[in-house]
Amino acid sequence: MYTNASSAVLLTLETLGLSNAYVYPAFVFGTLTYLCIMFCNLLVLATIACSKKLHKPMFILLFNLPISDMVGATAFFPQLIFSIVTQNRLISHSACIIQAFLVHFYGAGNLLILGAMAYDRYVAICCPLRYNAIMTPHNLVRIIILIWCINFSVMVTLILLLTRFSICRTNIVDLYCNNPSLVKLVCEDTRVNNYYGLFTIALFQGGPLLVMMYTYGQILRTCVMTNQPDARRKAIQTCGSHLTVYLILEINTFVTLLAHRIGSVSPFLRRALGVSVLIFPPFLDPIIYGLKTKELKQSIKMFLKRNVGSSEL
Repeated sequence: MYTNASSAVLLTLETLGLSNAYVYPAFVFGTLTYLCIMFCNLLVLATIACSKKLHKPMFILLFNLPISDMVGATAFFPQLIFSIVTQNRLISHSACIIQAFLVHFYGAGNLLILGAMAYDRYVAICCPLRYNAIMTPHNLVRIIILIWCINFSVMVTLILLLTRFSICRTNIVDLYCNNPSLVKLVCEDTRVNNYYGLFTIALFQGGPLLVMMYTYGQILRTCVMTNQPDARRKAIQTCGSHLTVYLILEINTFVTLLAHRIGSVSPFLRRALGVSVLIFPPFLDPIIYGLKTKELKQSIKMFLKRNVGSSEL
């Protein structure tokens, strides 16, 4: 049975498998996790916006990461929490399309932002005398606009290729909507979608990966050759937190997308990894950068003292 994608079709997301005894704890856990993610990311945003000493290319690029993280968390958690409370896993086709767009927009945006941040660290550590000439405000704005424009245009095209089909199934094989699970609802020839999907993987996973490999190779070489222990330690500390954030997202995202193309992979493993992409990066990114980046950590403390202290007076 083929169904017009534009009609009010209800799709069924994969069941959560919660018994009545676990509904309330799951609701509390999901709500607290979402609120914690939003608070931590908003705290990083507010701190960078209000602290003039953080108005540097590195932190202006970092400013985009919490925005992307909040998009991903908001695409996933409100719908999940609602379905836990109502025990209803139905979602309209249009809402599913929107959720899929936001999920992919978040993932691709994070990878591009982290790639741009790696380039910034490469210039700062390997070409310090040219840093101000290369990372000018004009070039910084161009990089940020390019990141969001490439991300938006590629993801809109991905979704438009999907919406041209009618669907013949209504069961989503994942806990949330994404492009691979929506393509599986189609009974027509989806080779163009599959090829475009491979292109997006190569662009958003392969591109930043090549940037990371080159920049971190050069940074490692510079750190080994430098005779200044303090500079070496600071570079390794800054890049270590950045690399940790990148690897968490890169590995989880790549394995999740690959699992959709390999039928022998356990559905449970695929779903677990898919959910982890939307939970761990948005939760860990502000914590890792807030604790490991000295300037940001100090500014967060000052921001909290200034605002919490003034509210108590």
